Amino acid sequence: MKIIRHVTDLREFLEKSTNVACVPTMGNIHAGHLSLVDLAKKNSDFVVTTIFVNRLQFNQAGDFTDYPRTLEEDFKKLEKANNDIVFCPEENDIYPQKQQYFIDPPKIAKKLEGRFRPDHFRGVCTVVMKLFNIVQPQVAVFGKKDYQQLAIIKGLVKDFALPIRILSGETVRAQSGLALSSRNVRLNQSELKEAPRLRSAMQIIYDAIKSGDRNFVAMEYAAGELLARHGWKVDYVVVRTQVGLLRPSEKDKNFVILGAATLGKTRLIDDLEVSSP
Repeated sequence: MKIIRHVTDLREFLEKSTNVACVPTMGNIHAGHLSLVDLAKKNSDFVVTTIFVNRLQFNQAGDFTDYPRTLEEDFKKLEKANNDIVFCPEENDIYPQKQQYFIDPPKIAKKLEGRFRPDHFRGVCTVVMKLFNIVQPQVAVFGKKDYQQLAIIKGLVKDFALPIRILSGETVRAQSGLALSSRNVRLNQSELKEAPRLRSAMQIIYDAIKSGDRNFVAMEYAAGELLARHGWKVDYVVVRTQVGLLRPSEKDKNFVILGAATLGKTRLIDDLEVSSP
């Protein structure tokens, strides 16, 4: 596995490469990331995993500073997964000067996560576009764990006619059902025991939809109340359409349950896809 830190070096190395896959990450690599690398390897000849903690997508400076940086461990895990290149640039490589131009995503970016993290997706779209321009992949892989992000990136690629195929990786979970996330390291032992309740609350909605129930508002309210009773600060637990992330209409059958809530000092997100009978 080759480690490259500068844009010019990466471009030179990839100059004659074809069928390249890009797996953008912010590091602190876990099994969820490695599953994306595996998916990339199955759909390309060459995998570039990027590790870059992007300041533009953080709303609070403390979150950016405190984000776990574990490069040496990341390298070991990626090499064991037979990743080809790790591109881990310094901030001044990606932003050699203060960023003047940004990608402004559509209205959906101001809802759900965007409501609680203003301009988050503006920062995500800007850095992803920059990484796409640097790596110039034919394939890029993102996880369903960040469902809204995945939807927005798909829209970005479509609207700008980028010659990139976007693949979506399934969420990888701990045995408890907790979705793997770099934020999980912030949970203490009691919080780790409680954290799977977010998924459990969403599973109740999943089961209700599967049984034919379409009273989505009541389901959402009950899930939020359940979490609140156990000490969570709930931002949202909602049912939306898989395409467009819209409020369901009578004709819709394919949904995604999206949840975001804070346990202690750690904000967790999760989602479940479900289709009604």
